[in-house]
Parts: sequence; structure tokens; C-alpha cells
Amino acid sequence: MRSTPLYLAAAIAGSLSTAAPAIEPSLPQPLPVERQLPAARDIPFPGTIELNVDATDVARSVFRVTETIPVANPGRLYLLYPQWLPGNHAPRGPIDDIANIAISAGGQPLAWKRDPVDVYAIAVDVPAGAASVTISFDYVSPTSAAQGRVVMTGDMLNLQWNLVAFYPAGWFTRRIMVAPTATLPAGWGYGTALEPETARAGTVRFRPVSFETLVDSPMLAGRHFRQVRLSPKVRLNIAADHADELKATEPQLLAHRSMVEQALKLFGAEHYDHYDFLLFISDELGGIGLEHQRSSENGVATGYFTRWDEQTQRRNLLPHEYVHSWNGKYRRGADLYTPDFSVPMRNSLLWVYEGQTQFWGYVLQARSGLVSAEDTLAFLAMAAAQLDTRPGRQWRPLIDTTNDPIIAARRPQPWTSLQRSEDYYNEGMLVWLNVDMQLRELTGGRRSLDDFARAFFGMRDGDWGTLTYTLDDVVATLNAIAPYDWAAYLRSRVEQPRPHAPIDWIGKGGYRLVYSDTPTNFWRIEERRRKIADFSYSLGLSVDTADRSIDQVIWDSPAFAAGLTNSDTIVAVAGESYDSSRLVEQIDDAKASRRPIELLVRRGSQYRTVMIPYFGGNRYPRLERAGNGPGWLDVLLRPRP
Repeated sequence: MRSTPLYLAAAIAGSLSTAAPAIEPSLPQPLPVERQLPAARDIPFPGTIELNVDATDVARSVFRVTETIPVANPGRLYLLYPQWLPGNHAPRGPIDDIANIAISAGGQPLAWKRDPVDVYAIAVDVPAGAASVTISFDYVSPTSAAQGRVVMTGDMLNLQWNLVAFYPAGWFTRRIMVAPTATLPAGWGYGTALEPETARAGTVRFRPVSFETLVDSPMLAGRHFRQVRLSPKVRLNIAADHADELKATEPQLLAHRSMVEQALKLFGAEHYDHYDFLLFISDELGGIGLEHQRSSENGVATGYFTRWDEQTQRRNLLPHEYVHSWNGKYRRGADLYTPDFSVPMRNSLLWVYEGQTQFWGYVLQARSGLVSAEDTLAFLAMAAAQLDTRPGRQWRPLIDTTNDPIIAARRPQPWTSLQRSEDYYNEGMLVWLNVDMQLRELTGGRRSLDDFARAFFGMRDGDWGTLTYTLDDVVATLNAIAPYDWAAYLRSRVEQPRPHAPIDWIGKGGYRLVYSDTPTNFWRIEERRRKIADFSYSLGLSVDTADRSIDQVIWDSPAFAAGLTNSDTIVAVAGESYDSSRLVEQIDDAKASRRPIELLVRRGSQYRTVMIPYFGGNRYPRLERAGNGPGWLDVLLRPRP
């Protein structure tokens, strides 16, 4: 290779040294973020908003809205769309589904503009002499689940007022009065906690309530509708895709009445003037379980009454949401209460709000007979096994999962067992099971979490306001029942990563957690309902029985070690086309033969054979009685006389 002559190298170096200096990159400074919205004040709003919702366009799933808002002075008015929604624990307001906005005053159109920082706010300049402004718009609700939750079909609708109303910035929403009116399709029945004032030709005008109460008082309406009285103050409102789905038997209704009765015996007070269960039984309307102070939205698939024996887990929905009237709505974590729906909510006490509600929901289903004690114990075994073996607990404390409604937005996760999801529900429930058994142990069985429920949730009968609390309030109530270092006890289980779930309650309650080679009846029902085959505690995966795709792989499980991931499809087992029962047999055979389990797996267009050297047999969790007689766990699930 020839070298460069010295004179040429020098010339090149000289030309480089005289090149223009590099241009410094542009370095902008950010514009300041200026928030224009007035702060909410705890003073009365001057006047009453008139809100009219036409919900008759069920063919296109469109709600047409006209809202007249009094104004006291000319100038800039900000109208807010509810963003941070109670019960969602996150900013879920679907403002993107609002269309055809038009604003006027005195019949003259007014220009409006969305705030560039607070995009849930629109600004309008009110002219001098105007007594009110009128805003009209359409809420173009989702027509398929891919667009969001379906809230209107040809046979029913779920009218959530936060979807169809703006409110003026500058006031606590509890100080803004609204007179709502809804127009429904002809002949439809409806249920809501709102009190009707007048009704004519499908149009119902309700008595004025605060905007806060309005958002907390949704409506269920339908062509096929039935209302059943469960107690002097409690009604069960049922809408369904078909009239046959309304045919609840007397024993089924008796179990629901017993659930209400057992709740009142538990808490000793009612924090509502009346209460309405809004239950819809539908394969078309989007499912939901959402709590309110004087009602709850409960959406289940068809078969709730007509295929009763297949709906075991779904029967937990109503007791859970009912308990929220006391826990979550009346008593609420102090950092979760906000003056309006634009202020971020903080979820640090959701392990009390949702965790103890989960606890009481399962207790009440057993005490009322909605679900048998045996099936309730089977669920508790499933929850204990899942959370005790969850790898994600090694790095993530329970309290951090209370942020998931905000940061994860309930999106599907690739590795739920590692990432953890909203574990404050079920692991929160396990924490409270531990507390219940610890109270019984400290007092020789004389005191329990029943005493906490009455002391913490059951005061001030008839008060349906909101009474906030802190962790110190929780601790003080527990100490009044049985002195103990409850603060350290709770913080260690909630605020620190722990290798195992809080399952001391199992042994103290007279049981032990075991794994057998046959599932409980509840497990089988849940597999059919969820349309999966669950091998979580053997291979470490579950399979969608409809398309044979892997629904979930447990981190660090045998399936994980073999390289399987979610959405892989199992094509064959040991050379034969995949069938769940065939995989069960192969797992059993491998225990004796010591031959690895052979799967043919497809990922996209690629096929591969996977060998899993697992020889532990089929494993399904259950609670097994540790003694001869009933234990404290049995006492917990017994109905109160």
C-alpha cells in the first residue's frame, strides 16, 4: 500500500485547520406554562344549571345535550369537562368523544377555545348583559369496545352524567346546583338514585342536586326492565338484552335481600336516603362495576339469573359495590378527595378503599348465601396462591400498585406476574384477612374486623356526605379495639417489598394452603367463565381455550424458562393437536415418566418444538381444614343473626 507524500499530508492538514469552526447548536428556552383556570372556592355557585340530555338516538349511540349555565358577570368563563373520575382512580374523562360544540348567549353565537394547558377546559368570553350561556354538544359514545366502553345499545343505555356535562371552573362541585332532564326512548324503564320531579312522554325532569351528586348518580334505562325491592330503602333495577334475563327466582332474590340485611348488620348504619343497584345483564353493553354513594353500576354478561350455577364469581360484584357506599364513598382517603374533577387524585390509601371492600364483599357473599362458603374459600385460596408466588413482589411494594390506575391505565401487560397490576385489591384483601385474624388472636376471639367496620364506617346513620381519613385514623380505630403496634404492622405489609403475601390468616383461621392434582369446583367454573385453561402452578401458563393462544406466562416459571411468552399459540401437545385435557394428561404422565412435556408452538409465522422438563404434576390451590372443628375463618363467613 502506497503512503501519502509528506507535502500532501501537510497540505491536507492545513486545509482542515483553516476550516470554518463548527456551528454551536441552537438552545431554546421553554415558554412558561401558564395556568389560567381559577381555583375552586367552597362557596355557592350563583344559580342552577339546566342540563337536558336527549338519549333517544340509540341507532347511532349519540347523546344530544343542551346545557344552560347562569353567569353573574361578563368576562372570561372556563367550562370544565370531568377528567378525574371517582371510582376510576384516574383521569378517564373521554372528552375526545365530545363533538358539535356550540356556545351562545342571548341567542348570539360565541367563539370558544380549548385551553392549551388544561385541555379539558374550554374558554368563552361572556358579553355584557348576558344572564346565562348555553352550550350544546353531542356525546358520540363508542359503538364498539375497540373505541371505549359501549354505553348505549338498541335495547338499553347507561347514562353517566359526567359524560354529558360541563361545569364552570371556580367552585367546589358540591356547591354547583344542577337540574337534570333526560329524554328516553318511548316505553323504556329506568333506575337512578335521582328523584324524579316530573315525567311526561319519556322525558323525566329530576330534582336539582349538586354537580358532585349528579356525577355520583348515573341512570340505567332499557326496553326490558324490572325493579325489585330488596329492603325499605334499597332497590334492584335490572335491564337486560332479552326479557328472559329478568326472570330471577325467589331464592335468587332472597339471597340479594340477605346480602343487604347482612351489610346493615355489619355496619349498623346507612349512608344514603335510598340506594339503587343498577344491574344490567348484557353481552352488548360494556361491562362495569362502579361505586356510588346511593347506587352502583353493575354490568354482567347474560346468564346472571338464567345460568346461576355458572356465575359464581360474578355474584361478588353487587356486594363489593354495595360495600363501597360505606368504604370509598362515605369514608374516603383524605388525599383522594378533591374539590372538583380537574384536580388530580392521589391513591395512597386504595389498599383500604378497595382492599377492605374486597374483603367485605367476599365475606358478605358467603354470609348472605349469594355464594357458598366453600366457593368463597376456594377463591381465597386462588388469591393467596397467586399473590404468594408473584415474582413482582420482590421489587415492588403493595402501596406502589395503587398508582397503577394512573400510570398503567388498565392496559394489558406483557408480564403481569413481574410488573404487578392493581394488587391493592386482592393483596389488600389478604392484609385485612390478616388483621381480622390478628384481632381475634389478641382478644381470644372476642373482637374482629366486624368491630372495626361498625366503629369506622357505621357512625352517623343517615349522613351521606363524605368523611375523610388518614392512616393514623385507621390505626387509632384498630388500637381502640385491641391495642397493638398497628402502624408498624400495616406499614411493613404495605410499604415494603415482601417475599411472601400476607397469608398468616390461613393458619390462624384453622386452614392450610395446599396444592392438589385436581381443581376445586370453583376453579373449574372460573376456567369455563374466563374461557381459559389455567396451569399457573405447574407449567406457569394459562391458555385461551378459544384460539389456543397463551394468555399469560408466569415470570421464572418452567414455561418462562422454555422461552414461551404471551400470545404464543400452542398447536400440538406430544405430536397431537392441542386440547386442554390432553395437556393435563401430559403433565400427569411426565410426573411418572420423567419425560419432558413436548409442545409445538407458533409465534407469528414461525413454528418450533418446545421441551419443558417439568415433573411436578398438576397443581391447583385449595384451603384444607387443619383441625377437626370450625376455625375462625369459618366463623368469619357465617351469617350474623
